[in-house]
Amino acid sequence: MAKKYRDSLIWGFILIVIGVVFLLEQFDIDAWDTLWRLWPLILVVWGAMKIYFGLRDKAEKSAPPARDSGHEI
Repeated sequence: MAKKYRDSLIWGFILIVIGVVFLLEQFDIDAWDTLWRLWPLILVVWGAMKIYFGLRDKAEKSAPPARDSGHEI
């Protein structure tokens, strides 16, 4: 379920960025030029996120399961 939530967050972020770019264009701010010059940064951030989440998932899978203390709430 965490992966689906993370994917929704990523797509939500992408849609917000695209919306902001179009909004800036309405105010005669050339956001596309800036975005065009910085597109490699998007790849770097995306790759860093993939590495981070991949390592975190691997660590969670290799960690021993939490022990139940036997106390009920």
